[in-house]
Amino acid sequence: MPNIINIDSLDEAQALIGANDAHITYLEEEFDVKVHTLGNEITVSGEIEENVELVEDVLLHLLKIIQRGMSISLRDVQSAAMMAKNDTIEYLQDLYNEEIAKDVKGKSIKAKTTGQRMYVDNIRKHDLTFGIGPAGTGKTFLAVVIACQMLRENQIKRIVLTRPAVEAGENLGFLPGDLKEKVDPYLRPLYDGLHAVLGAETTDRLIERGVIEVAPLAYMRGRTLNEAFVILDEAQNTTEMQMKMFLTRLGFGSKMVVTGDETQIDLPGSTKSGLVESVKRLENIKGIAIKRMDETDVVRHPLVSKIILAYEKDTNL
Repeated sequence: MPNIINIDSLDEAQALIGANDAHITYLEEEFDVKVHTLGNEITVSGEIEENVELVEDVLLHLLKIIQRGMSISLRDVQSAAMMAKNDTIEYLQDLYNEEIAKDVKGKSIKAKTTGQRMYVDNIRKHDLTFGIGPAGTGKTFLAVVIACQMLRENQIKRIVLTRPAVEAGENLGFLPGDLKEKVDPYLRPLYDGLHAVLGAETTDRLIERGVIEVAPLAYMRGRTLNEAFVILDEAQNTTEMQMKMFLTRLGFGSKMVVTGDETQIDLPGSTKSGLVESVKRLENIKGIAIKRMDETDVVRHPLVSKIILAYEKDTNL
């Protein structure tokens, strides 16, 4: 028997199925089901009853969000589908309750998965947080968003963004231009977060005033960073000594977030990753949060999750 969902409003039904039926088309392909719409009625059918029930769950939970006056996108549908597969769909409503910050256009920025929500909570509650996971899990973007929000609320005095420039061996002197021009290509993901919340002009102005500092990891040596939000990105490409040096820069009234992907280490030869070693040493220390995210937290194109899983099957890559 097919499962039938009755919707009170035609507008709500249209919002649920998406423009050109994009939302239900995605669910049909993802769960191998058939979704039929007729006016305010949506019918879900398929050979695998469990998949039919999962899609019904996704649609009902998304409908509740729409009925709260919120709009949903294909990305929301993808996140809901991933949560349904992982038996966490009941937490979907929570993701829409708490706003992390507003972007430069005034639109709310919120966590898209339960993993992201836990990561955000960890950053807020701890002075040092490790965010570990594959590309697309939002670990860098969310850290920058929280940093910008704390700066807006005067909880910190500056933001410091850094990462190891492994591709250039951290020997940047031969590159043309000033320091900012030399390291910018390596720090693009960090700028994306700054521009999303603050806008490009405000970001540039704050960098000129020194309120936001963008620098390669080597420039952190010998400093103590007080009343700052410090983010180390691509930490899997730090050495053990570099990581120790960075972590001991933590000052009073500061927060540190270390992000990285343990499967994307580009260090030469047998050099051990500072990220991997530091997590082993620090995982049981109170006051330090270590949040691991996986393909279920990816909020990019749905194929990204499948690509990650495919590569994880081959341990030689």
